[in-house]
Amino acid sequence: MFAAVCWGAAGLATPGLASMIAADAGVSVAPSNLSTPSRGMTMHEVSEKFGAPVHKLGPVGAPPISRWEYAGFVVYFEGDHVIHAVVVAA
Repeated sequence: MFAAVCWGAAGLATPGLASMIAADAGVSVAPSNLSTPSRGMTMHEVSEKFGAPVHKLGPVGAPPISRWEYAGFVVYFEGDHVIHAVVVAA
């Protein structure tokens, strides 16, 4: 299950959001303290800070979008730069 999109200043890790919880009145998101890559970081910066991903997928489409999967979160790149980091529920 995917959670919410994490945004932040370029180059700074920010806490993510996780655990989308379905309820009768809608969907809520429980906060997470998991650090994720910030929008604008390069692939090299992500590798340096978070290590090697479990899986690398892409690039596909135009513009080229790649996906790196880590334990606990997924990072989406446009070209060489992070556009989204999404915390995944366990």
